[in-house]
Amino acid sequence: MDVSLDRDRCVGAGMCALTAPEVFDQDPEDGRVLLLTRRPPDPHRPAVHEAALLCPAGAISVLGRPVADDTSA
Repeated sequence: MDVSLDRDRCVGAGMCALTAPEVFDQDPEDGRVLLLTRRPPDPHRPAVHEAALLCPAGAISVLGRPVADDTSA
């Protein structure tokens, strides 16, 4: 799994930080998303995918499948 962000698209809704706080945070200065780890460990995959789906600005990109669907390992 590889996570990337487009901070220019972020609107600071915070859904990512609420959904996957081990992977995302919000910048205290402008409220936009901060990526804490680009390659989160397996247990965080489902939450990262959910955070990407919930992002109202589409600022989060995830390459890789959630653990439950990942049969390529």
